[in-house]
Amino acid sequence: MDFDLMDGLEEAGPQVVVRSAGKTNVDFTMRNVDLALANSLRRTMLSEIPTIAIDLVEVITNTSVIPDEFLAHRLGLIPLNSADAESLAYTRDCECDGYCDLCSITLDLQAKCSADEVMIVFADSLTKENQGPSPELGKPVISEVDANARGRGPVIAKLRKNQELHLKCIAKKGIAKEHAKWAPTAAVGFEYDPHNKLHHLDLWYEVDATEEWPKSKNATWEDPPLEGAPFDYRAAPSTFYFDVESAGTLDADLIVKNGIKALQLKLAAVMQELEGGEEGARGDEYEPRSPGINGSGGVNNFALNGGYSTPYGAAGNGVDWAHGGAATPYGATPYGQQPWGGS
Repeated sequence: MDFDLMDGLEEAGPQVVVRSAGKTNVDFTMRNVDLALANSLRRTMLSEIPTIAIDLVEVITNTSVIPDEFLAHRLGLIPLNSADAESLAYTRDCECDGYCDLCSITLDLQAKCSADEVMIVFADSLTKENQGPSPELGKPVISEVDANARGRGPVIAKLRKNQELHLKCIAKKGIAKEHAKWAPTAAVGFEYDPHNKLHHLDLWYEVDATEEWPKSKNATWEDPPLEGAPFDYRAAPSTFYFDVESAGTLDADLIVKNGIKALQLKLAAVMQELEGGEEGARGDEYEPRSPGINGSGGVNNFALNGGYSTPYGAAGNGVDWAHGGAATPYGATPYGQQPWGGS
């Protein structure tokens, strides 16, 4: 091989420069990539990375002033350790009836106030009942900022004397496309062309756009446009600035890595379908699917099967409105008794 042909290959390929990195934040630039690819990575990090969150709450005792629904909502938003989320199966793909140790983490919360002072129930009161794939998976995340203040995690509720809470929580794996509680990121900053040389932004201003629209810190990484330079309508962005902030469930660098992995799986699924193969990586692990009537998670073809099977009738009885109405346990509904336009 003529190695001289390899000169300049690194400069031509994608380049990543990490400007700052921490446990909850990573700031980096990506060069020599297309806008579609950079934006796809941003969207994937926002909504396609699996994490663990409380999905079911069984209220055994609640004598606090907070309704059961509010408690369930607050518990669902508590960040849980998801560093090893890949080892947990999706409930829709598990063979169990509802949930088991292979597809869920069970957490228990018991708190009772017996003093005259107000008792604050923190996230660290949640204890794991089952081990799960790893000891840390599913445990409430105590951030460094919170550790300096209290070291007990987010506040769940406040109890007065003789008030009590006893809850059983089931945490499952999911992605933010299904519900925001599974979002691994608090925010993903994304910018390109900070000097607006491409004119993708039409800035509204009263007197001076430069004074009324201050440049971001990313503008120092690019040369400003030359005054009076002609506009290049063929120019395209090639440098993109990312600022990923973690919600606490995953470290910021792991969010970027898992986002790239999820994007690769989705692209592999597209390639597999284009090649017409029946086996291979399909990306189903990261694809949100509503569970079917039998819990399979599949999609029913209404046009071919005439509807889905229900406990009260065979396929077609629930949606074939144009031929006698839908069958229900109380008889046929009036929908579809007459063709459209009939008397």
